[in-house]
Amino acid sequence: MRKPAFRDRPAAGRSVAAMLGKYRDDAIVLAIPAGGVPVALQVAKALSLPLQVIPVSKVLFPWTTEGGFGAVAFDASVWIDDAAVENFGLKPGQIDKAVADARAKVERRRARFCRSEVDPGDKTVILVDDGIAAGSTMRTAIAALRKHGAKKIVVAVPTAHDRSLDALRTLADEIVCADIRGGTHFAVADAYEEWRDLTDEEIEAMLKP
Repeated sequence: MRKPAFRDRPAAGRSVAAMLGKYRDDAIVLAIPAGGVPVALQVAKALSLPLQVIPVSKVLFPWTTEGGFGAVAFDASVWIDDAAVENFGLKPGQIDKAVADARAKVERRRARFCRSEVDPGDKTVILVDDGIAAGSTMRTAIAALRKHGAKKIVVAVPTAHDRSLDALRTLADEIVCADIRGGTHFAVADAYEEWRDLTDEEIEAMLKP
C-alpha cells in the first residue's frame, strides 16, 4: 500500500492551491461537501477567491453507505449509472428511494451551507472535493454547472483514481490532481494520515465568517 500523501484535508488543500496559481483573483471556488469544504477553504484563501458550497450527493446502493450508482446535484438534477443498475439488478422502487434520499440530503445541505444561489454563468469555476473514487459525484456536478452556463470548469482534487480521471477529462476543461493513484483498490482516505467523515455541524462552523 502506498503511503499517505497528505497529513489532513487542509494540508491537501494547500498542495492543490499551489498548482492553481494562474487562477488567482480570476475564478470562483466551489466546494462539494462535506470533505471538499476544508480543502476548498485553503484553495480560496491561497488564491484570494470567493468560495461557495454546492451540495452534491451520491445515490447510494441499498446495502451500503459508501458505494453509489449515481448522484443528485445542487439543482436537483440526477445522473444514474445505467450499467450499474443493470449489473446489480436494482428495482425501480430501490432506485426511486435512493434518489429521494440523496435529494433530501442535498436540500438539507443547501439550507445549511448555501448563503446564496450558485451562479456559475460565464465564470471560471474551480470545483473542489477531497478526492475522486468512482467519480459519480464529480461528473454530476460538472453536468449541472455546464447547464447553468459555467465558462470554464477546473476540477481540483488532492487525490483520485487514474481511471476516474480519464473518464472525467472529456467533461471538465482542466483537471488538477496532486496525487494520482491506480490499482484495483482505491479509497480517498488512503491518501490521508488523518481522515474521517465530517458532520454538517463541523462544516457549518468552518464556513462561518
